[in-house]
Amino acid sequence: MSETTVTVESATTAATTEASSCCGSCGTGATAAPATESAPTSVFQVTGMTCGHCVSSVTAELTKLDGVTDVAVDLATGKVTVDSTRPLADADVAAAIDEAGYDLVGRVEG
Repeated sequence: MSETTVTVESATTAATTEASSCCGSCGTGATAAPATESAPTSVFQVTGMTCGHCVSSVTAELTKLDGVTDVAVDLATGKVTVDSTRPLADADVAAAIDEAGYDLVGRVEG
């Protein structure tokens, strides 16, 4: 059986700052953006997926969840990796998987 991975990414915007000719030592020059934390990544075990359509259905439902930025499904193992801007509630993930027509076994611990 071949492995199928589908990745969906949301659009993001980046703010730009205009640099002045000032060296910045007086506080009027451009400043660097503060470092941001990496987005949470969660892995879930899902059963019942057998084909590319299954992968598409699961991906579509999970990307509807608020904060989800990326979904990758490994059809061979049934593992679904979800990147998000905030932690996801297992109940929300279970409801999305159920809506797609599949069963959430649970969260896979790293």
